[in-house]
Amino acid sequence: MDFRGGSAMIPASRDIVHGFVRRLGEAGVAMSPAFPDAARLVASELVTNALRHAPGPCRLVLTLVEDEGQVEIAVSDTGDGFPTFLPRDPQRVGRHGLEIVTRLCDELITKPRAQGKTVYARLPLS
Repeated sequence: MDFRGGSAMIPASRDIVHGFVRRLGEAGVAMSPAFPDAARLVASELVTNALRHAPGPCRLVLTLVEDEGQVEIAVSDTGDGFPTFLPRDPQRVGRHGLEIVTRLCDELITKPRAQGKTVYARLPLS
């Protein structure tokens, strides 16, 4: 799904993931009861980061990696900066998105593109 930008792409990303997860279920793909919420959360965190750090066009791609029992959630944007992890700070309010994503996902990789980057998160189905 391609987004032009703006805050509406955050809830739209959750809707897209909801439909994707529903189609996985209809196709008989086994997943944990927590997977749908985790997938929506990871996608919305990655899209939020794209909006916050690289306003403009953004692309969300969801891919079933069945042989590894995962779904890959990839978000591409036009920003040059790579995601950075902030030091642990229990007093910090907000800006915990990458911490959440890395806790839920088996893998988080950022790859540069000609214009911008793509962040790939691999979320286990079970």
